[in-house]
Amino acid sequence: MSPKANRNNSRVPRPYLVIPMGVPKQRHTKSRRNKRRMHLFVRMPSLVSCPKCGKPRFPHTVCPNCGYYKGIEVIDVLKKLTKKEKKKREKEMKAKEGEEKKEAKETKPLTWERLSKK
Repeated sequence: MSPKANRNNSRVPRPYLVIPMGVPKQRHTKSRRNKRRMHLFVRMPSLVSCPKCGKPRFPHTVCPNCGYYKGIEVIDVLKKLTKKEKKKREKEMKAKEGEEKKEAKETKPLTWERLSKK
C-alpha cells in the first residue's frame, strides 16, 4: 500500500465514529407545544405581614425592614444605615409601638364594673 492511500482512507468517516442524533419523527403542533408549556408561568409570591413592623415579607424568613423573626431580633438593621436613615427608621418603629400599645389598651377584657358603667 502506498502512503497516499493511507492518508485518503483516514479522512473517510467510519460508521462506528458517527454519533447518532435525536431527530423527531413527526412535527409537534402548536397546540401540543402550548399544552406542554401550560404550567410554565410566573406566580405571585405569597407574602405575610410582619407582626413587629407590619411590612410585607416572605413567610418563614427574617423581616428585611425590622430584622425580627418570631419575635426575636436576628439582624440589627439599624447598624448598616446612615445617621439620617437611622433616625427615620427609629421614628417609624416608635410610632408603630405606640399604635400597638393603644390597641392593647382598647382590647382589654371588660369587667362587670366597666360593663355596669356603660
